[in-house]
Amino acid sequence: MRVPLNALANAGGRLVTAGQRGHILYTDDGKRWTQASVPVSSDLTALAFPAAKQGWAVGHEGVILHTADGGATWEKQLDGTQAAELIVKRYGHPTNPADPASQQLQKDAEAFAEQGADTSFLDVWFEDEKKGFAIGAFNLIFRTEDGGHNWIPWLDRIENPKALHLYAIHPAANSVFIAGEQGLVLKLDRDQQRFISVALPYQGTLFGVTGTRDMTLVFGLSGNAYRSTDDGAHWVKIDTGVRAGLTGGIVRADGSVVLVSQAGHVLLSTDDGASFHRVTTANTAPIFAVAETDNHVLALVGTGGARFENLK
Repeated sequence: MRVPLNALANAGGRLVTAGQRGHILYTDDGKRWTQASVPVSSDLTALAFPAAKQGWAVGHEGVILHTADGGATWEKQLDGTQAAELIVKRYGHPTNPADPASQQLQKDAEAFAEQGADTSFLDVWFEDEKKGFAIGAFNLIFRTEDGGHNWIPWLDRIENPKALHLYAIHPAANSVFIAGEQGLVLKLDRDQQRFISVALPYQGTLFGVTGTRDMTLVFGLSGNAYRSTDDGAHWVKIDTGVRAGLTGGIVRADGSVVLVSQAGHVLLSTDDGASFHRVTTANTAPIFAVAETDNHVLALVGTGGARFENLK
């Protein structure tokens, strides 16, 4: 399997991966991959499975897909044209046109209407089978509370005045964080139901976020990674030992943390993300996503397709 792959998720005991031209594949044994039935040919960027059967995929052209059978078959819930229409409906005709915030949202709505199908979702996360977020380019963010039957724009509930790209969303340290362009880090305020800005001593692009109950880790360009142990109030730069862009990260079942890079690096931390060392692997093809199988083997996907590494 040599299709360039961008996303990887564990759906119960099944691995599901997605990539270019709408390809979604799944395996139950790590050996034989089956191509899923997918209704689009758009490049897919991210996957989320809050349960073994229920999953979502997002990607270019504003696509949001849903599966109810563990990734074997998919149906479209949203596309770029529909997303733009929902944004214009919500923000295109403000009740208070003199309000600066409403004026900006109206401009944003007009921009999304002009983009139409070119809208891109870059990540998706679900806290359960009903509630989730899809995020993407130019401050694109949608929320659902009914399993994707209805997707609601959240552009007015996020502190991102420059409309920077939103690359990753993930829970960490009992919160939900978003990482994006120019050192953008946002944290969900559940009481206010909005994402608030978090100060980070770094202005480069962030591609990912992961964490444990006590730690949050954001990472991105040129091997940069920053760690917080106080829910994002303070951050410490972590020496990853690499200069390549860090593209994915997970916390394994044993509590160790793995980061992967676009240069094929696999980095391992056994001290809750405080330090990392490079793991020797047989293949150094670029890696875009990482997951752990039920038997604790590392699954990796990227330009070379999918492969497995046993870190023990």
